[in-house]
Amino acid sequence: MLSKKTKYAIRALMVLAKEFGGEPLNILSISQREKIPKKFLEQILLEMRNAGFLYSKKGAGGGYSLLKNPAEINLVHVMRLTGGPIAMLSCVSLNFYQRCDECRDEETCGIRDAFQSVRDATLKILSETSIADLIIKEQVLGDKFKI
Repeated sequence: MLSKKTKYAIRALMVLAKEFGGEPLNILSISQREKIPKKFLEQILLEMRNAGFLYSKKGAGGGYSLLKNPAEINLVHVMRLTGGPIAMLSCVSLNFYQRCDECRDEETCGIRDAFQSVRDATLKILSETSIADLIIKEQVLGDKFKI
């Protein structure tokens, strides 16, 4: 499951992506639009700024804006920054590997093998899906339900 932090980060990035190239948005504006607790959003945006996703401007007219094009920000990057491992089992995690306590032999473990395939498929989708893609998907889905 996605953590709240990851969900909020994705939603905040989508708001900023819709304003890409424009003026910075202040935290309160993003917080109110997306119903994200302001203090929590401050931490998330600071972390994303430190990772090179965002630019921040202080003072009047200040706020945050995307440093990268929304098409260049893939979900896998956001998830790894805010949520940690992608894999459902620690024994198949690429960046957070940890041997399972109950495992007798990783090489012959059918569970591990199956979840490596799940991890690989998940990584492929997350690596190929950008913040810009999510915005397009929302527009298409919205058009689909209009009368």
